[in-house]
Amino acid sequence: MATTPGTEPTLNYVAADQLHIGMYIFLDMPWFRHSFTLNSFKITSEQQIRELQALGESRFCFDPTRSTARESTPTPVSVPTNGLSALSAPAADAPAPVDAAMAEKAARIQRLTEQRKDLEKIEKSFAKASSVMRGLNKNLLSRPQEALTEMGHMVDDMVDVFLQRPEVTLQVLGDKSGGEDVYYHGLNVSIVCLMLAKELGLAPNHARLLGTGALLHDIGLSEIPDRVLRKRPDQTTKPERELRAMHVEYGVNLGKKLGLPAEVLAIIAQHHELADGSGYPLGVRFDKISPLARIVSLVNFYDNLCNPQDPSSAMTPHEALSFMYAQRRSKFDPKVLQVLVHSLGVYPPGSIVKLSNDAIAMVVSVNPKKALRPWVLVYDPSVPKDEAIMLDLEMEPALNIRQAIRPELLLPAVHAYLCPRKRLTYYFDGKPANETAGV
Repeated sequence: MATTPGTEPTLNYVAADQLHIGMYIFLDMPWFRHSFTLNSFKITSEQQIRELQALGESRFCFDPTRSTARESTPTPVSVPTNGLSALSAPAADAPAPVDAAMAEKAARIQRLTEQRKDLEKIEKSFAKASSVMRGLNKNLLSRPQEALTEMGHMVDDMVDVFLQRPEVTLQVLGDKSGGEDVYYHGLNVSIVCLMLAKELGLAPNHARLLGTGALLHDIGLSEIPDRVLRKRPDQTTKPERELRAMHVEYGVNLGKKLGLPAEVLAIIAQHHELADGSGYPLGVRFDKISPLARIVSLVNFYDNLCNPQDPSSAMTPHEALSFMYAQRRSKFDPKVLQVLVHSLGVYPPGSIVKLSNDAIAMVVSVNPKKALRPWVLVYDPSVPKDEAIMLDLEMEPALNIRQAIRPELLLPAVHAYLCPRKRLTYYFDGKPANETAGV
């Protein structure tokens, strides 16, 4: 198979009685009509050969480049990829097997359908929240008390909408630019901070202060000219970078005018401070940073890696977490970083990955107990997109994640099938954690 993610193999076919262990085959039949996990796989046992022959097919497609040869290998006859569907097509009225494997597949399809419905609801809630944030920010100076009261209610609503479901998905459609990015960034940071607050067992009043501070941490950017905000970092001059850094001071001054609580002011003042003293504006160390600001600083750093001003420099979620844990660990509260890794997983949802069988998949849910074995949605052009194969890798010991892949490297057909989002937000399990996973 070619190395480009999602490219199709050169297909050949072999008679059913010539199947052997080590042969990489493709099943040309609906996924739900056979008991195998995937429509393409390498034969590893005589039992699999018997199960394949029991399907009643006279021949099977296979990829010789991914197959292990035996002493007497059948001579392959090349067939075009687009001819695959014509090979030994099953009869339309062929009965579908009913057994545990079939029931499991039906359950997967049902779970995927429900997940997509939840995703649609969450996206609508996220869009509504961003619209509310725009309105509240406009009213902060003219009607501060009213706006802050509404913001407090909004934080409570965010907890109800985004954190009280077993699985919560936030994936923002399309690119956002200019000032609007501030609202999405603030919502991203606030929602993940609230998730961490739940995992860390913060009291409700502290969680509300955290959520409000996260929403407002970049309020000072409103005082920075758009011509500076819209510039890519590599295009800014030193004076422009220094002016942008002033948003912290401007934010604190605005917060004082608004009468924000001291805890929220501390978040605004310290959301760029780092535990090792390398942050700004004061370069204070861990013990001088407020506990709530440590959480916002961590999440702000992570979101800026995934959603930077220059999209071409964006890291995948896996790259961002790995970079923070392996190379920047000293900059963060270690306990909060561990909880973030546990909550988002080593391969956060939305990550595009290549499996050990070369299949391309998208991570859709974390496994809190086994961070390297999440649920994945598998690209398989022979399976309709609405019935896409979803695997729990904990239940598939023969499969593992080989590497993370940047979405822009996917072929158009694979991209359209998996639908990775251009601007990334997060999907996480909202249930309390009882075990911490490392990287």
